[in-house]
Amino acid sequence: MEARFYTPEEEGKVKCYLCSHRCIISPGKRGICGVRENKKGKLYTLVYGRAISYNIDPIEKKPLYHFLPGTRSYSIATVGCNFRCLHCQNWEISQMPRERDGEIAGLDLPPEEVVRQAAQYDCASISYTYTEPTIFAEYAVDCAKLAQKKGIKNVFVTNGYITPEALKEIAPYIDAANIDLKGFTEEFYREVCSANLKPVLESIKLYKKLGIWIEITTLIIPGYNDDEEQLRGIARFIKSVGEDVPWHVTRFHPEYKLMSVPSTPLDTIRKARDIGKEEGLLYIYIGNVLGEGENTHCYNCGELLIERHGFDILKYRIEKGKCPKCGVKIHGVWG
Repeated sequence: MEARFYTPEEEGKVKCYLCSHRCIISPGKRGICGVRENKKGKLYTLVYGRAISYNIDPIEKKPLYHFLPGTRSYSIATVGCNFRCLHCQNWEISQMPRERDGEIAGLDLPPEEVVRQAAQYDCASISYTYTEPTIFAEYAVDCAKLAQKKGIKNVFVTNGYITPEALKEIAPYIDAANIDLKGFTEEFYREVCSANLKPVLESIKLYKKLGIWIEITTLIIPGYNDDEEQLRGIARFIKSVGEDVPWHVTRFHPEYKLMSVPSTPLDTIRKARDIGKEEGLLYIYIGNVLGEGENTHCYNCGELLIERHGFDILKYRIEKGKCPKCGVKIHGVWG
């Protein structure tokens, strides 16, 4: 299928402006993502309708804690990614085109079937996740348009590397996003992700400005992004975007090319949570640590509002978007 978000250039080249790499692609070549190819001066998406993974997940797995908690989300992905994260937990599919000689695997799953199955299994949303949804934006948007007509919400789980032009065009069809803010230095992004930090920061601000509910996740990797300067920088940046934006500080476990790096000490995760509180964030959660930092409390009176165990909701006490004890507004999208 011919792609959107590109312009023709001289000598048969094309410039893709879907993500912030803004690849200039020669005829017969692909962009950094590995799934967008220049064929005789036109850009084609190679993954439209080709799902490499599809599952029904709790929305908490995204993780989204303030968006329709307790509901199910039909989750899909294609192969490919515009990042090359050394710690990617889904590297077998995200890096498939790069590591398996351009292979584009996947099951034919057209948008109509995605939405039909989401409705059949009583999913409140469709999540575009596992790999980077930006690189299969045409597919995701066509699914989202159909989902809207059925009253089904749409979620991006993303690295935030989308361009402003593309995000503004896609925004009317996206209800929520969990955005990775993986570190807070350009060096970290270059060495660990093969990308740049600044476009991610600008993207996060634009998501918020466009009225999409956002939550931020930082996977804390020992020796890479666990120093106080980066953690405090992230917390302060999130506060500048909005004190109501939830921050998920998540424990790293050895993966992919960082198998020799140990799991994050719990004290480091707790330190990050404390830094978030010190910087004035209202909602901070601990991820990948069962039984700690999962619950939602009222930021005003401390009342327990949502009790969680892993991805399960044990208690839910938000009433019409407010704390039942003190009446203050609890930020989020509630059922």
